[in-house]
Amino acid sequence: MEQRVTLITLGVSDLTRSKAFYEALGWRGQEVEETVFFQAGGLGLVLWGRDKLAADCGLEAGKADGFGGIVLAHNVRSDAEVDELLAAVQAAGGTITKPAAVNEIGFYSSAFTDPDGHAWEVAHNPGFPLADDGTVTLPDFGQAS
Repeated sequence: MEQRVTLITLGVSDLTRSKAFYEALGWRGQEVEETVFFQAGGLGLVLWGRDKLAADCGLEAGKADGFGGIVLAHNVRSDAEVDELLAAVQAAGGTITKPAAVNEIGFYSSAFTDPDGHAWEVAHNPGFPLADDGTVTLPDFGQAS
């Protein structure tokens, strides 16, 4: 398997509400056959009905509440951008789950959930530089793999 991710699909309970939330944050997507596709840098973020997604993977849909063990991350270029994004998240109906602050590692971060409870981290981490197109370059941690 090549070391890459091409699509991240979020199972949602109300496609219209979820699409409106991400559009309120400035995302622009395309809705095709009850599925919304957003180009997100070099990968796609997809919104699809939670039950349909579970069935497509051969799984039971289960409960939609609580932490699902996955956090999406959105790095920005300044502490001020973290604060600006959090204000937009609140205005769009998201929930701030961790207020913005310098974390124990030493960079400015926060966390929120979208209307379906999908967790996002928003961070300004100068150690993870962003290119002009928004792609991140992971640092060399000095360890052999």
